[in-house]
Amino acid sequence: MTADTDVQPLRGAQLLMATLLLGLANFMVVLDSTIANVSVPHIAGSLAVSPSQGTWVITSYNVAEAITVPLTGWLAQRFGPVRVFAFAMAGFGVFSMLCGLAPSFAMLVAFRVAQGFCGGPIMPMSQTLLLHIFPRNRAPQAMGLWSMTTVVAPIAGPILGGLISDNIHWSWIFFINIPVAAFVGIFGYRALIAHDTPTRRIKVDGVGLALLVVWVGALQIMLDKGKELEWFASPVIITLAVTAAIGFCAFLIWELTEKNPIVNLRVFRHRGFSVAVVTISLSFGAFFSSVVVLPLWLQTSMGYTATWAGYAGCFTGVLAVVMSPVVAGLAQRFDPRYLTFFGVTWMGLISLWRTFYTTDVGFWFIAAPQLALGFGMPFFFIATNTIAMGSVNPEETAAASGLSNFLRTTGAAFATSIMTTSWENTASAKRAMLAGELNDPAGTVAKMEAAGFTHTQALASLERMVQQQGTMLSTTAMFWAAAAVFIFAACFIWLAPRPRPGAAMGGGH
Repeated sequence: MTADTDVQPLRGAQLLMATLLLGLANFMVVLDSTIANVSVPHIAGSLAVSPSQGTWVITSYNVAEAITVPLTGWLAQRFGPVRVFAFAMAGFGVFSMLCGLAPSFAMLVAFRVAQGFCGGPIMPMSQTLLLHIFPRNRAPQAMGLWSMTTVVAPIAGPILGGLISDNIHWSWIFFINIPVAAFVGIFGYRALIAHDTPTRRIKVDGVGLALLVVWVGALQIMLDKGKELEWFASPVIITLAVTAAIGFCAFLIWELTEKNPIVNLRVFRHRGFSVAVVTISLSFGAFFSSVVVLPLWLQTSMGYTATWAGYAGCFTGVLAVVMSPVVAGLAQRFDPRYLTFFGVTWMGLISLWRTFYTTDVGFWFIAAPQLALGFGMPFFFIATNTIAMGSVNPEETAAASGLSNFLRTTGAAFATSIMTTSWENTASAKRAMLAGELNDPAGTVAKMEAAGFTHTQALASLERMVQQQGTMLSTTAMFWAAAAVFIFAACFIWLAPRPRPGAAMGGGH
């Protein structure tokens, strides 16, 4: 897997250091996709914009990252994965610094776009390089570390973002990237440059790139702004949807007929890759949307602060860290389809467990399913990525990694938009239903007034109770829906062919 057959493979401490560097890079980029979420009110207030405008700090980064992730395969062939990785790390650090120093909101959004362009290739490149430097029979161990950082980072992001914004200043959510990017970029380049793959001059597919920018940009903005603009009741959302649909169809036609496409869609000819990517997208979408809805419910209905809502959700990372190396070892001995089926089914059972939540549930009953969820996450991430990457040819690894990560993140964005909108709409419907079924509301108000409440206080208290119960019913409905998606995804993985022994990565078809 090296550019020069005389170059000795990494072993021992060198392999460990390179692995830690790549894992840290992936952790930083995934963390940055969620760390700004809870900081939007602080940023909007500091730079004198509305909270709705403040969400462009998130949207601009997501759009730019979504555009560059699928380009990973082309960039790796043209410049080499190590050079792309090092350059992206350098750019990520520079633009992180500029985001923290931005004097206006417009400048912050511009720097976030640039940061997203640099951050996009880092995640798939870290995965690709791990598969390059690890012996093929130890590839599941590489996927174990990579998957662990992918699981833990989205959970740590909101907690860290809240603590920094509340106690220091929002700019530090960007400044903390600078030393990490510098350290990983410099030492990662020095450790891996001898193992870079050969490059070749490839004609730039300008039409494919333009179509990619159009349809991905339109789709991502539609997903991010859909709930705010009431979805298809808005002509803006309709225009974005039509643009994304037409752009996507044109993109598919062009890329499948272009000799040197900017995105190699031909990797989908491998059935194992296609099935695994669908399973990844569905499962991660159900997981990530649940990660978003849970703290929303805790903060809007259960009286939790942002920090404590983050604490309730952070326990997922505990067993995920513990089980990742264990599952990596199991992936070398057992059919990864069994491991994926177990992991995704486990996640579905945890979602069913959450349907037992009530309005008087305590902190630890909320945290316990999160802790148990971490046990099954590595089975899903490691085994499914093993199937996906093991189904493509070695030279297709970078392109496959980019497409897999793109579909995973896009699936998560789409699922989150659907679930949050459904959660709010269902809560309103349940509230109306409960209000219509109240047994003698006038008598209840009279009893509260007799207990010392004013009429206004009694009505407000009754309204809060109905609202809380309606939101609770909506939340459990969302967990039922997530469980159904998990079970479907668990069964879907059996459409993948059985991986061939010894073809852990980049060898099976």
